[in-house]
Amino acid sequence: MTVHIGAKPGEIAETVLMPGDPYRARWAAETFLQDAVLVNQVRGMLGYTGMWRGSRVTIQASGMGMPSLSIYANELIRDYGAQTLIRIGSAGALQPHVGLRDIVLAQAASSTGNPSRSIFRDLHYAPIADFGLLRAAHDAALRRGVKTHVGGIQSSDTFYDERRDLSEQLQRHGALCVEMETAELYTLAARYGRRALAILTISDHVLTGEETTSAERETGFGTMVELALETAFSA
Repeated sequence: MTVHIGAKPGEIAETVLMPGDPYRARWAAETFLQDAVLVNQVRGMLGYTGMWRGSRVTIQASGMGMPSLSIYANELIRDYGAQTLIRIGSAGALQPHVGLRDIVLAQAASSTGNPSRSIFRDLHYAPIADFGLLRAAHDAALRRGVKTHVGGIQSSDTFYDERRDLSEQLQRHGALCVEMETAELYTLAARYGRRALAILTISDHVLTGEETTSAERETGFGTMVELALETAFSA
């Protein structure tokens, strides 16, 4: 057990899917895993371990934002031996050709800062996805005929945008979408020699104002979960 994860030794799988929303973790475990068991409910941040096609998987919520993600990813890696961490989350589109409910595979994640920033000081570290996972996810998406985009994204410290100038520059430089966790996940994976990827579903559009409902964000992103599971065990 750790301060934030109540699972006992051996209850966390080496492959972990990380949604932000604890209710999405519960829904995904109940929908896609066999024999799913609740292994964490500390602070309501639900985690489940079960089986998918004969392979063991944990789905552990990470909360909102990079500081929260950092807590759970650190403990999953250092204390429970997680080897592959795949974020399954929502994002806001920044480009006209990226549509609602499209899938984005985050190749790299820009940010103005994250919990690891103090380590690098003046260096602007560029956190990137594990290429094996990225390639496997792209191949799986092609097989399924899923509309998918691969490229850079933004991990933001804020949900409500107060920097239109920054969003405009990110759009100008090709960032596909904005979310709140991936840059720190990729940085931690690099630090500890683990594999990480963010598979994101577009839940709203920064340019058009379109958005999905909170219920859709909790339970309507099944394709993303299926892609994550297939990716984890084919890369």
